[in-house]
Amino acid sequence: MSEGTATATELTSQYISQVAGDLERNIKEQERITAELTALQHQLANLQQDHTVLVSMQQALGVPPTAPEPASAGSTSVPSPRKKTTPAPGTRRPAKTAAAQQPRAKKQPGTKPAAEKAAAKSTRPTLVDLIHRHLTEQSEPRSAAEVAEGLGHAHPDRNIATNVVRTTLESLVAKSLVQRTKQGRSVFYTTADAPEPTASTGKAQPETAD
Repeated sequence: MSEGTATATELTSQYISQVAGDLERNIKEQERITAELTALQHQLANLQQDHTVLVSMQQALGVPPTAPEPASAGSTSVPSPRKKTTPAPGTRRPAKTAAAQQPRAKKQPGTKPAAEKAAAKSTRPTLVDLIHRHLTEQSEPRSAAEVAEGLGHAHPDRNIATNVVRTTLESLVAKSLVQRTKQGRSVFYTTADAPEPTASTGKAQPETAD
C-alpha cells in the first residue's frame, strides 16, 4: 500500500470517528432539551389550572378581573434586528412622499382591540348574578350541586365548580340575599324573598353540610 493511500485511509478513519462523536453529542443534546420541554409543559399546565381556579374564586367574590390574560403558547416572538443600510458616498436618499410619511396602522387578522375585549368582559354577568338569578327562577330550594349543574347546562362556556358555587351561596347568605335551610344533613338555598320552604320541599340530591 502506497503512502498516499495510507494517508487517505487515516483521514477517513478520523472523519468517521469525528462524525460518530458529533452524532452522539447531538442525540444527547436532543434528549436533554426534550426533557426540559416536558418539564416546562407540565409546569405550564399546572399554572393554567391554578389560573382557572383563581379566576373562578374572583368571580365568586364579585370582583371584576384585573389581571391581564395570559399569553398563549407561541404568541410571543422576538423580531429579527433590522439592518441599517448606509447609502454610498455621493448618493442622496429619495424624499419620502406624503403617503409614505403617514403612519400605517397594521391590524393582524383574527385579533380584537383591547377596548373590545374589555367591553366584552364588562358586559359578562358575574357568577354572583348568575347564581342569584338562577335561584330566583326556581320554585323550590336547591342545593349547591343542583345550582352548579343548572348553571353548567345554561352556560357551558364557563367552568363553574360546585365548591365555588357553594362559597358564593354562603357569601350571599351573609349578605341576606339568600336563605339557607337544613333538612337533616342536607343544605338547600332559596332567595331571600322566596316563601319559607316546608319539610316536603327540596327534591334535590342531598348535600352534606361542611
